[in-house]
Amino acid sequence: MALRKVKPSDVEVYTVTRDAAAFQMLTDDLDRDMPGRWAPLDIEQASKVLTGGPSEELEFVIVAVTQTDEHDLEPMLNTIKQARAAGLKVLLVAKDVSPSGLHQLMRTGADDFTPYPLPDGALNESISRLRSKREVAESGDGKPKNRRGVILPVYGVSGGVGATTFSVNLAWELAQMTRKTDKRVALFDFNFQFGSVSTYLDLPRREAIYELISDPSAIDHESLSQALTSYRTRLAVLTAPMDALPLDIIAPEDVTKLLEIAQSSYDFIVVDMPQALVHWSDDVLRMSETYFAIMEADLRSAQNCLRFLRALKAEELPFEKVQFGLNRAPGSFDMNGKARVKRLAESLGVDINILLPDGGKGVLSACDEGAPLEIAASKNALRKEIRNIAKSIFDAVEAQKAAVVQ
Repeated sequence: MALRKVKPSDVEVYTVTRDAAAFQMLTDDLDRDMPGRWAPLDIEQASKVLTGGPSEELEFVIVAVTQTDEHDLEPMLNTIKQARAAGLKVLLVAKDVSPSGLHQLMRTGADDFTPYPLPDGALNESISRLRSKREVAESGDGKPKNRRGVILPVYGVSGGVGATTFSVNLAWELAQMTRKTDKRVALFDFNFQFGSVSTYLDLPRREAIYELISDPSAIDHESLSQALTSYRTRLAVLTAPMDALPLDIIAPEDVTKLLEIAQSSYDFIVVDMPQALVHWSDDVLRMSETYFAIMEADLRSAQNCLRFLRALKAEELPFEKVQFGLNRAPGSFDMNGKARVKRLAESLGVDINILLPDGGKGVLSACDEGAPLEIAASKNALRKEIRNIAKSIFDAVEAQKAAVVQ
């Protein structure tokens, strides 16, 4: 089996099997979830790579075994031993393997196991578990790394202004930037009634989400991890529940607890907020690093924004955290449009610092396909601007942490 045309320095996962044709579903899932970041090896290639010192980017080895491999398991067992000796995690994918053969493979050092054919989402979940185990091992004290994640809520002052599109793509761009670091990104859909993050990323809604938010006493790291879904192994996502639930199903103190747990597990937490202001909205604002308020240059948005501003002032909330963003902003040569935006900002008494260009039909198509713009329309103007915003956030957090260390 020839090595795929990817740079060795970019490979995060190698697959090792005698019969690649028997694991076509595994190949398809890896192509979908880790495009350009995985490569197949035969047993001889695997031995050379693992004993020769794998790249720093390599995280896991997937050993795929069929029933016919049981006649000579030794090469597979050696592969597992070599991967473990190189400090790598091993995922075992077994097709029709006997219990005794499976036991022997796991005892040799495989960290996790999934049957083949792969259940829906099994590969994503297994890789996420292995990343968590690796993080605990690297911490040296048997506990997950204690992070201090920044919370980045996104609020749409009116329906249809593109707040969820901004949330999804901001989270994904941040996740792309953390690829060669140990940083982690999560996206939470707090619109418990009609949230559409799962639609925009083509993800299933889990029953565990309802259990998480309906039973405050059970909110902990374990229950949160069970409710989260992984998008392409890079982005942890808490989708909206399967059914429409009251927005007050969760109390303010429980929202605070949930976000505090997320902060200790993730470096960036993007929260897609409901348009309705509820009794825990102010708690999210207080905990946030930056609170994005997305609007458009129309009367509807202007009137809703005035109501939003009055609510902030009446409750004496930290108004300075709010960054106003204008979606479908006028182009560089639209002088009339720019003048209209300036008048809008002056009438509201705010600074509109974020100008998001109209992404056109490409945005709608990406949402319908269930993929971020980076995947569905990488050259889209809106995608480029959101990427710039994500980079400014990432760089600011890095600079802040560097200043603390000094």
